Amino acid sequence: GQLGILPNHTPLISALGIGELRIKKSGTEQSMLISGGFVEVRADKVIVMADLAEHSEEIDEARAAEARKQAEAELSEAKDPVDIARVRASLQTALMRERIATRRRSRG
Repeated sequence: GQLGILPNHTPLISALGIGELRIKKSGTEQSMLISGGFVEVRADKVIVMADLAEHSEEIDEARAAEARKQAEAELSEAKDPVDIARVRASLQTALMRERIATRRRSRG
């Protein structure tokens, strides 16, 4: 799900999945792919500790599309539950990379 953090937000700690982190500050916005880890919100700051973090500018859309295709092929052949979970996570990451790259391209 989505979570918006404004100044003086109620403190919280939450686990992170695969998704997009958007940071809006002083009229600018940064976008990142994140996966795993946690977020801690304090009254005056937000701390994100992610297992994986990539700035949107670092995402190669063609490479993400290739990774998605490979994960889809692996998923169709995976039998072991552990392998299925691993490949699904790879697929979700590739899909999120594509989504972030597409949004970046459409914004100019």
